[in-house]
Amino acid sequence: MLNKLLERFTRMLVIWVILAAAVGFVFPQVLVPLKPFIDWLFGFTMFGIGCLLSVKDFKPILEKPKLVILGTTAQFVIMPLLAFIIIKFLKIPPALAVGLILAAAVPDAMAAGVMSYLAEADVAFSVALTTATTLISPIVTPALTYFLGHQYIPIQFWPMVKSIMMMVILPLILGLWFQHKFHKFTSRIKPVFPALSTLFIAFICGLVVALNKDVLGQVTAMIFVAVISLNILGLIFGYFAGVGFNFNLAQRRTLAINVGMQNAGMGAVLAIKHISSEAAIPNALFATWCIISAAVLAAIWSRKKISCPRSG
Repeated sequence: MLNKLLERFTRMLVIWVILAAAVGFVFPQVLVPLKPFIDWLFGFTMFGIGCLLSVKDFKPILEKPKLVILGTTAQFVIMPLLAFIIIKFLKIPPALAVGLILAAAVPDAMAAGVMSYLAEADVAFSVALTTATTLISPIVTPALTYFLGHQYIPIQFWPMVKSIMMMVILPLILGLWFQHKFHKFTSRIKPVFPALSTLFIAFICGLVVALNKDVLGQVTAMIFVAVISLNILGLIFGYFAGVGFNFNLAQRRTLAINVGMQNAGMGAVLAIKHISSEAAIPNALFATWCIISAAVLAAIWSRKKISCPRSG
């Protein structure tokens, strides 16, 4: 009974994000004092994700490295390039521009695996892609953000590398160790970790709103257009990258979802810590929107069964 409630809570991520944003806007004093703990909260989220993984989740990386390399390359080429073009086309202000670049430069979201399952896609491939992009993100994410964003505002490269190592990679490794050491225990409480991740992502988005209450009125529809365009174009180009790579249909669906869905919660934390709270706005918007668009796409694809079975 409890597990079903937790699973239902996790599926309602968009609702919790909207409610947290409302709290952040109406009662910012409730969330702002928690800002110093944001690294720890995100770190615990990654620890929980590590507890959900196992050694078998890394097998696709070793068994089919070409697929993972091509998918990872698509992830870190398509999204940053799209962000750069959108920024130039819409003439987005500096802080928001760097925020959009950061949203495009983070690895794909763990929720992509769930959406791949719902979309009748290749779940094992999705988990492998997310794992690979996350593991190389300490270098790739700061590098892309610096390369594309330093023309707008100063970017702290090495401090960002350190932050990703401390709040992403280290907790992930600790989670993997904990899952291996206490497998029976983690198996019993498995639904707890996605539910906590949902709670923390909602909190991060609410905090972004609370920190930016005074400037949100100045944010135009342009940034909404930018975020939605980045996501939709990412889904489209991700799919056709799979076509170009000669992936099967399940793998194309997976690549589209993984490219279009970003770990924008991570982007929001990095923006708040190393850039500005304003730069976190595109990430908070992206975290909410990409769940909605992926869910709609998964619902459409789930009605179109494919002959090749999904793995995972």
